[in-house]
Amino acid sequence: MSGKSLVEIGKVHIPEDADFRHFKSICEDSDGWKLEVNKNQTMVWTKANELSNFKMVKVRSVFDDLDAATLYDVLHDPEFRKTWDKTMLESGELCAINPNNDIGYYAIRAPGPLKNRDFVTQRSWLDCGFEKIIFNHSVNHAGRPMKKGIIRGTSYLTGYYIVKLDINKTQLTYVSQSDPKGNLPAWAVNKLTHMFAPKVISRIYKAAKTYNSWKAKHRPEFKPWLFPEQMMSELPRFNPDDIVSDEKLAASSDSLEEEEEGTFKEVDLKDDDY
Repeated sequence: MSGKSLVEIGKVHIPEDADFRHFKSICEDSDGWKLEVNKNQTMVWTKANELSNFKMVKVRSVFDDLDAATLYDVLHDPEFRKTWDKTMLESGELCAINPNNDIGYYAIRAPGPLKNRDFVTQRSWLDCGFEKIIFNHSVNHAGRPMKKGIIRGTSYLTGYYIVKLDINKTQLTYVSQSDPKGNLPAWAVNKLTHMFAPKVISRIYKAAKTYNSWKAKHRPEFKPWLFPEQMMSELPRFNPDDIVSDEKLAASSDSLEEEEEGTFKEVDLKDDDY
């Protein structure tokens, strides 16, 4: 992985098989990755890249009592996410591009004294049975201009690679190459990522253990990520005119530039923020 973006940020790109293979290779590649954590069947690596001063992060966990299909459902289900993702302020799908691509919005609560962040991304997925892939990149959608008080981040490439190892044994790899924008120092972002990425994986696992019982009571038949006709009938169709330039998106926003207030210090990093 050279550090170059998989796709052009801001624009819609319908991934081909080669794109999914490329993402898979990032998840499996070890060249240039530095192992930061190896604990409780969870490993965390970081890697410098050409796109920004913020390191790429990769987290891999193996779950001995969780099937791949359930994990895939958990990562897709927006209603269930509201029950376990305590960092999420708001989320929602904006439109359906095709049966394996949509555009959505996600706002995240940042640990104090940082300002909250939000992201507008095109999400793409592929289910090959024993292995499943979900990844996203940032796009500029006119339906979600930047908000005052929230800093719009950029996802160059963020996603999950799920591999079925046995009947109830699953490997999950999470990769993220993103820029939270604002005036955060690179050291702070890299340390935050190092601290919190394993916690996100742990939270996903705990949520997955309760998913099937929850889903049985909440539209059990509704899984648009598995049944494309459900997604295509519920979401507005993608309109290419809604994808705008950075300049046009900023011009339609309440605030062009948002910055953190004050200076961010290492003492502000608290392990219990997430």
